[in-house]
Amino acid sequence: MAIRLFTDSGSDLPLSFFQEHSVTLIPLNVQLENKAYEDILSIDPKTIHDAIRNGASPSTSQPSPEVFMKHFTELAESGDSGIYIAFSSELSGTYQTAVMIRDQVKETYPSLDLTIIDSKCASLGQGLAVIEAAKMLESGASKESIVEEITFRCRHMEHLFTVEDLDFLARGGRLSRASAFLGGLLNIKPLMHVEDGKLVPIEKIRGRKKLFKRMLDLMEERGADLSSQMIGISHGDDEQTALEVKQMIEERFGCRHFFIHSIGGAIGSHAGPGTLAIFFLNELRKSDF
Repeated sequence: MAIRLFTDSGSDLPLSFFQEHSVTLIPLNVQLENKAYEDILSIDPKTIHDAIRNGASPSTSQPSPEVFMKHFTELAESGDSGIYIAFSSELSGTYQTAVMIRDQVKETYPSLDLTIIDSKCASLGQGLAVIEAAKMLESGASKESIVEEITFRCRHMEHLFTVEDLDFLARGGRLSRASAFLGGLLNIKPLMHVEDGKLVPIEKIRGRKKLFKRMLDLMEERGADLSSQMIGISHGDDEQTALEVKQMIEERFGCRHFFIHSIGGAIGSHAGPGTLAIFFLNELRKSDF
């Protein structure tokens, strides 16, 4: 019996990853200028970021129940088992809908074997977990060991991120417009992280140089054996800054393994261009492999 791996576009992995590793992508939906798109599949991140720069305000929604029904029914009929690593339940209803549809499919196909993991992660925090799951699957790991490892990694995944323009957070209701205006005048940047799946502000820092130094200081405080990890860096259509931060991490911690990619349309619609996020583990365990 084969094991199939599923995730959604909250993972911010490139389309090429899904094609090369036979991971099934379940796209979130993006609405832009009265048109609906499937994140990653029918709209690319740069289109979203350029539209926002030009004044557009895209909106997003979770995958439709019909999409889950199609994939989970196919899995049940195949007789294979499945693992679905889902976008944080605190940031999207995607996980809850997936669980609801799985339970519905099991009424018709009681033998359906599908484990749904609430990653409590976002962007490459979720993406790094998917990459590890795909690697373990290709190495012949059992479903039980994959679920155990990925659950551990999701619980110990650190997210440190900032946004270029506080106005984007204000549009999404996460910051008052007065605070956004004042922050812009003073070159103040918010530093945030994810705590139990929720976006939580840490502090506000004036100046980009101080901000990146503080992010690396927090990496040092929180990270476990950083030089042996794969570090994730996602960006809002600003690869140059992502590469600058990569170099800073390399020089300070000796890290050599990175996964860098643009934030996708679903998350980018809310975070905006110029967002920069770093992902790493605060605890390591010896894998079965």
